[in-house]
Amino acid sequence: MSKDIDYEALKYHSSKRPGKTEIVPTKPYKTAEKLALAYSPGVAAPAKGISKDRWNAYKYTNKGNLVAVISNGSSLLGLGNRGALASKPVMEGKAMLFKVYADIDAFDIEIAEEEPDKLIDIVQAMAPTFGAINLEDIKAPECFYIENRLRTLLGIPVMHDDQHGTAVAVAAALTNALHIANKNIADIRIVISGAGAAAISTVRILTKRGAAKENIIMFDSRGAITTRRNDLTEAKKEFATESRASTLAEALNGADAFIGLSVGNILTSDSISRMADTPIIFALSNPTPEIDYNIALLLRPDAIVATGRSDYPNQINNVLAFPYLFRGALDVLATTINDAMEQAAIDAIATVARTTEQAGNRKERFGKENIIPHPGDPRLITEVSSAVARAAIESGVARRTINDWNHYRRELLTRRERDFKLDNETQEKIKGRNHRRRYSIHRNKL
Repeated sequence: MSKDIDYEALKYHSSKRPGKTEIVPTKPYKTAEKLALAYSPGVAAPAKGISKDRWNAYKYTNKGNLVAVISNGSSLLGLGNRGALASKPVMEGKAMLFKVYADIDAFDIEIAEEEPDKLIDIVQAMAPTFGAINLEDIKAPECFYIENRLRTLLGIPVMHDDQHGTAVAVAAALTNALHIANKNIADIRIVISGAGAAAISTVRILTKRGAAKENIIMFDSRGAITTRRNDLTEAKKEFATESRASTLAEALNGADAFIGLSVGNILTSDSISRMADTPIIFALSNPTPEIDYNIALLLRPDAIVATGRSDYPNQINNVLAFPYLFRGALDVLATTINDAMEQAAIDAIATVARTTEQAGNRKERFGKENIIPHPGDPRLITEVSSAVARAAIESGVARRTINDWNHYRRELLTRRERDFKLDNETQEKIKGRNHRRRYSIHRNKL
């Protein structure tokens, strides 16, 4: 990241009111009568109602639209273990994305605890406040145990987004890339660089979509993950291969797809030149991809290339997934986010991209440079959230059903089109012009 961007980012975060979020009331409060309803003595009535039936909490409080974004800072972005406090700007940003993309309220909660069972106890104790839990930037392999344990203990959705959000977005992009390349997921050879939470979850989700384990080879910092190694974690053992390839270059010989979730600038021209016809190259390390987007296309013009960066085509970002996974889950009071809901999200994201024109923009037709929707596409909230909610109902994890799906989709679009409070300077800049960018669509297009 350049110094100029660092400067602008620090200025952005510190100007005027520090941070990126605030809490605002949703009910009238300017008279004594309204305040009496909001607090004492009025709050006694809903409190008694909830004590009689806990489901009344979803009726009388914000629980059903409130997500905890929780981290201990042990695996912060690409920065490593920076501690709980340093994770706060990241978790604030996640809370902001929840709000602007899916109208979900989120509290960022930074917990100074790295011992897994103690962290689990803390999260379990605060769970009554929330409708769902989003775990973030917790190191592997502890993150697998923490998520699994909390899913067992709590009757609300719990998702480690570094795992599942990334995996859903990658799987949706790969689905469309394979469609363009005219290849079948069951037949392709896949090379994965990285063996952290995102990489392992991605492999798990791809195998559930039909990828053959024997056709996948993963690499961690020590090399190929094979059955010949005796230093593998349980999660890595799950995908240990019999392959004799020991280097990334050897593994890429004839490979159909490369998925990088590791470190920058590790792919060489020789490596990708040996890949199969119409290779799929997802170089997702940020801010420096495993290979530069333009260099990859220069070396392999037939390739389908994606990165995690917003300044190149085909940005694969978990923001395509997590707001809508939680939105759909919350709206049907789901007890979890299960495989069926994740697979439904993958199909919905892929379908949005395959629509001939992205929300009326003729320049963004589906193709090699548009295999995945833009994060600002408002169809994501209607299509993905609806698909997730329906999958939750059909898979038996929903406590609430939806009878009128057209009405639900209109409600979702209304959420997406809400205006949030901006400072006066920003309001003046956007006054008199449409600031919804090129992705706005009318409700009657649903």
